[in-house]
Amino acid sequence: MKFPILLINLFCSIAMFAQPNCNIYKLENNETCFKACILAIEAASGQGTKASQLQFDNAIALCPNLDYAYFEKAVPYLKRGEFISWKKLIDKAVELNPTAHLGYRGWCRYQFVRDYEGAIQDFEKLELLIGYDIGYSINGDYHLNVAKALCHKALGERKKAIEIIENQLLEKNYSPMPYDYLHLGVLKMEIGDDDEAVLYLKKAISINDYLAESYYYLALIYKRKNLLKEFKENMGKAKTYYLKGYKRTDPYIHPLDKIYLKDIDKELDK
Repeated sequence: MKFPILLINLFCSIAMFAQPNCNIYKLENNETCFKACILAIEAASGQGTKASQLQFDNAIALCPNLDYAYFEKAVPYLKRGEFISWKKLIDKAVELNPTAHLGYRGWCRYQFVRDYEGAIQDFEKLELLIGYDIGYSINGDYHLNVAKALCHKALGERKKAIEIIENQLLEKNYSPMPYDYLHLGVLKMEIGDDDEAVLYLKKAISINDYLAESYYYLALIYKRKNLLKEFKENMGKAKTYYLKGYKRTDPYIHPLDKIYLKDIDKELDK
């Protein structure tokens, strides 16, 4: 069941950020923007190089309203941590085509910049604009409503975060993502609702049994309940999974609720 869910979300992610259809400009008899669109697509294939960035500049000079060029030109700055340069370009893309880029900007504000208030604003603006499902993160791992919930958690608004995730899970035709129940279980643990936390962490394991984190947090709850046998079993399993590489990873950032080996060893040493 795991693989169809991931494929669906990968498809959603690709669809959201697909190359533009340059022929639209042909139909509008806008030859200049048609040429600019072709230039931008060619530049995207060499994204991050000096030649690519210059070609995006040429495309923008030909067609200043080509939001795709601003969006693609922004990406290398984000990956390099040059957030001011990224922000100027992505803001322009959002200005030109908000429905296409607000979700992406909000996700990046959450994931890379930790601008939680700004991310929430972007998600809520997008919802007002389109009036239906606001979609998924560019990596396909999160529904943007869950990302919004995690922003509220980061701001200390745990009950609000729980409400948003629970509502998303109740949405018709929504399939839980790999980390939905993990985050919900941790949130429940953090507000002291241990029974529900156990329930959700076990659900997390049932749909994605490749995370040391699920067992780690489950172990912490059993420790709090003074169930030491269950604590040791789950913390031991967390260590085994971690050493196998079954853990939260990201090449750019520290994901929320991620753990480290020292966290597990510290608990086992106690």
